[in-house]
Order: sequence, then structure tokens, then C-alpha cells
Amino acid sequence: MGSRILTMKRQAAELGRIRTGYSRPNPNPDKGPIPVKSKTFVLTSHSRDYVAAAAELYGGRAEQWTPQRSSVAQWRVITEAAELQAILPAGDVLNQSYEMWGGGGCERRCDGVTESLGRRPCVCLAKYGEDWHERKADQVCRPTSRIGVFLPDLPDLGVWRLETKSYYAADALAGGLDTVLQATGGGGLLPVRMWIEQRTTVRAGKTKQFQVVMLVPALPRLRHALSGPISTAAALDPSSLDRPAIAAAPAEVPDYVAEARQCRTVEDARGVWHRANKSGHVARDGSDPLSQKLRQIADDIAKGVDTQTGEAADQDDEHGPDDDGVYDAEFVDEQGDDEPPTAYPSAGWPEVATPGGGGR
Repeated sequence: MGSRILTMKRQAAELGRIRTGYSRPNPNPDKGPIPVKSKTFVLTSHSRDYVAAAAELYGGRAEQWTPQRSSVAQWRVITEAAELQAILPAGDVLNQSYEMWGGGGCERRCDGVTESLGRRPCVCLAKYGEDWHERKADQVCRPTSRIGVFLPDLPDLGVWRLETKSYYAADALAGGLDTVLQATGGGGLLPVRMWIEQRTTVRAGKTKQFQVVMLVPALPRLRHALSGPISTAAALDPSSLDRPAIAAAPAEVPDYVAEARQCRTVEDARGVWHRANKSGHVARDGSDPLSQKLRQIADDIAKGVDTQTGEAADQDDEHGPDDDGVYDAEFVDEQGDDEPPTAYPSAGWPEVATPGGGGR
């Protein structure tokens, strides 16, 4: 059995990123690119193949693109999809922190109480007070949420990382995911729907527009999301959770009557009844219609009647009746444990009432 480094994270490969915006060139060459909020998802990756597959699936055109503050070209597609079907990996996959980035990378990373890189109390809170998050983005850390999801209709096994710096999106993502994790314990895959929602808020008499990435379980009913982990097959096809189970086809009942009519001796016909009894298709006391049919066939065999045509045998047949119309009696061995409680003298069936008269 293999061994692992206990302090190392175990995570799937990152195939690309899911974004909610992009940038376009600025007409003023002295200024940087102009950021654009996208109403549809933008997928980026170092692999052209992944982006080309995404363009074919979600619409849009694969194009080469170089991120800001980077010299390495990547590929991106501004899709036509305002909603994505995805699958959350097992465990708590949401990573959130307040962050400030500069030319040298991440300068501050904070959980709202402690800034971890400098090992000091929250800088923004100390400098601007409780309402620090209302300051301009270049003055304070920004709430950054990252979550890795599988896009099951794209190639290869790996996650696509969704990253948003929206304060409201951070709150919505955490609240929804925590509710599901409380029910499932993060013990399995979970299908989700993601979409970009446009919202507005009023602050200090001014209306502000912003985007929120909504992420909710993509299950037929709420109870499926709150009743524990689901199977991998159900995560790939959530509709299967609401399909009725396919009932097993009832076992075909043998045609005991046709089988008995093929018999040439009473004992063979009696054996057909025993097989039907062991299979639960006839009553042990012989009172059911099938038992009566089988008994009649045995009677016909004993009387020399052709069970296929219903014709009586030749009077000279040694097995036919004598001159007085009496048939020789059949002697039945002592009954075994699996035999009916009372043997019918001529055929070995239980004694039952016959139509129009008493029992024989």
C-alpha cells in the first residue's frame, strides 16, 4: 500500500478557470485595459484543446489571450452560456480570504481577523474601521472566493476554478455550500448549477450594480441535497434520483397443464403436481383450480382417455374398464414428507370437494 505526505494537499489537476469578466483594449495607449463585466461565463486555460472543446459546447470563439501582469499567453472563450452544469468534488471545496495583490504577487491575505502573510491583525479593519469593505478596491483587500468544479462534458479529469471578488457572491457561495455540507458531510460528489445574476443595491443614496455567481444543488428535489451523499452515477445524471425503481419482471409460471397432458402415467402426472406445489403455484390441500385440472388429467390417464384429444381408449385395452365399467384401482405408496396430506386413490391427489357432490 502506498504512503502519502500528510501535510500535502490532495487535489485534482486544475485544467482552467471560470471567469465572469474580461478586459478589452483601451483606446488610450497610456492607460491599461478596460475591465468588462460579462453576462456569460468566460473560460480560460493554457490548453487550446480545452478551450476549443468549451467553445463547441457552450458557444463562442476560442482565441489566444494574455492575462494582465503576465507574459505567458493562454487561451480563452467568451461563451454564450449564462449557466453551467457542474459537479462539486467531495469535501469542502470553497476557499475564501480577503486579498490584496500587487506587481509582486499577493501582498496580503486575511480571514477578516488575522492577516496571515504578515502574521498581524487585519490591516483594513485597523485602518478604516467596520465599514472598510465599502472603500475603493485599490485601498483595501478584496473578498476573494475560489471554488473548483468538474465540468463533466469537457475532456479529462480535473477541476475548473471559479474565482470571484464580489463581496455579495462570497456570502451567497458560503451560505449555500455550508447548508449542503452540513447535510452531506462532503462525503460525495454533488451536481450543481451555476449562473451569473445581475443585482443592484443602494448605498448612501446611490444605486450600485453588481454581479453575483449563484451556485445551488442541481437536484430534482431539495430533500435529495439534504439527505446525505449521493452516488457518482446520480451526480452525473441527477434526474435518476426521481425515477421510480424498475420492478423486476414476474417470473414466468410454467404451463403445468400442458406438461401434465404430455404424461403417459398417473405417477408422472402426479409428479407435475408436486413440482407445482414446491414452487408455490398450487395449494397443498389441492383445493385450487390448477390442482383440480391436474387431478382431472390424471383421472383421464387412469381411464385411458387421450389427454390431447379427449377420446377414450379401445375397450379391449388392458388398461380400460371391465365389462361392468369398473377400472382397476391404483395402489399408492406410503406418502412422503412432501406429498399432499391425503392421497386420492386413483391419482394420488388430495381429497377435495368436487362440483355437484361431496369429496371422493
